[in-house]
Amino acid sequence: MVPAGYEASLDRAGLALGAGGVVGGLFAAVLVSIGSGFDPFPMLIGFLLGAVITAMAAVAIGGPIWIVCHALGRRGPWMAVSVGALAGFALFLGGQTYGFGIFAMPPGDAQTLLYRWMSAIATSLILAAVAALIGWTMWRVAYRRVG
Repeated sequence: MVPAGYEASLDRAGLALGAGGVVGGLFAAVLVSIGSGFDPFPMLIGFLLGAVITAMAAVAIGGPIWIVCHALGRRGPWMAVSVGALAGFALFLGGQTYGFGIFAMPPGDAQTLLYRWMSAIATSLILAAVAALIGWTMWRVAYRRVG
């Protein structure tokens, strides 16, 4: 008897990676169209680059975290959303704050630093929502209920 839960197969995991890349590519294409107007060629380039970078980030950042969750039996949709959101938030926050303040930052006063962090947190929350959608999409493609 197989316990109730979710399981994936290798072929569905590959399809999920492609689906996550498509969501990331669509988001990138939307951002390109906002920045440069509705021009098909730059939107196509944005889509392709966004899809490839999203797939690479999903493997490099989300993959190790998800392997642990999968091994612990935490395979549900809320865990996928949580992993996507937290990984996306941490990635973008670290990128905007010079590695959480570890690396050399341009000189500034305390108020500038406060506004830099507030802006980074707000931006990272928006991007965490996109990363959560990517995580849910990948989970939806990869997993099926068993039991």
